[in-house]
Amino acid sequence: MNHKILITGGAGFIGCHTAAYFARQGYTITIIDTLVREGTEHNLRWLQETRVPHTHHAIDVRDGDRLATVFSSEGPFAAVIHLAAQVAVTTSVANPRIDFEVNAAGTFNLLECVRTLSPDSLFIYASTNKVYGNLQNVSVVEQKTRYTFSNRDGIGEGQNLDFHSPYGCSKGCGDQYVIDFARIYNLRTVSFRQSCIYGERQFGVEDQGWVAWFMIAAVFGLPVTIYGNGKQVRDLLYVGDLTELYGCALKNRDRLRGEAFNIGGGPQNALSLLEFFDILQAEGLHLNFTYEPWRPGDQKIFISDNSKAHALLGWSPRTAYRAGFKALISWVKENRQMLRTILEARGHNS
Repeated sequence: MNHKILITGGAGFIGCHTAAYFARQGYTITIIDTLVREGTEHNLRWLQETRVPHTHHAIDVRDGDRLATVFSSEGPFAAVIHLAAQVAVTTSVANPRIDFEVNAAGTFNLLECVRTLSPDSLFIYASTNKVYGNLQNVSVVEQKTRYTFSNRDGIGEGQNLDFHSPYGCSKGCGDQYVIDFARIYNLRTVSFRQSCIYGERQFGVEDQGWVAWFMIAAVFGLPVTIYGNGKQVRDLLYVGDLTELYGCALKNRDRLRGEAFNIGGGPQNALSLLEFFDILQAEGLHLNFTYEPWRPGDQKIFISDNSKAHALLGWSPRTAYRAGFKALISWVKENRQMLRTILEARGHNS
């Protein structure tokens, strides 16, 4: 039986947790990560210190030839988990070409490597709820502290795609290639349209990883910006629940050919920014924030309907947000020095 797994972006927040999860299941891990994002070198060191068996290649997913050499030398793989990406909407607006090259072309490069060099792999693609755009045709009600859906509990996979923003376009392009490579080449591929993932080892910034960013900012007394009115709602998924989903996918690999799933914390883990701030205040964390206008592609509310993942994969989120928040807050407080170094590298005076 093949016990090799390749993870792109394997030194990132989700990637390092995914590597550790599958290592506990007896897999050996190949990581592809350029380490250009602040914090990734700390995550790679953490994998080394916790003795997660892995090899690391500092290869950009835009370089298809170098990717192929890894597949040839270390493959074939039981699974290829594609997490490497340009992840910020604001960055995609400022530089749409790089966004396209990394997210769309990079995904295509990985799919081609699987098709030609590791065709029995399960290919897991970390897509995004941004493929649904700003949900302008979904009826929403504004309440005192949050937006709510007027006629549903969550967004299912039948929702029309609407690639609003260059980021939505590039991730949506990869999403559709993942689905079509199963249809045309009979590959085992799956696209997980993920909502807001949070947890330890998340070095959040303003435009990505906002749960961790607000906690870090509160601990270090940094100002934060709310884009919109603070009533926007997201369903929050703890990273440990996400890695368990990847494990469920691998166990059900022969059922996954071109499937797409909406993945999030669900209605029971949905919060608005204002409600989230109240929870932080109850934990003794105070935020100094200002308001700015809405950004392109911002959704007033997104809550994932996880029923398809439950039906086909037997998966549902298990970690309530309060338990997940406590774990993340503890991690932030225990790693002040490391986080201070990262903040200073980003130009923050902590």
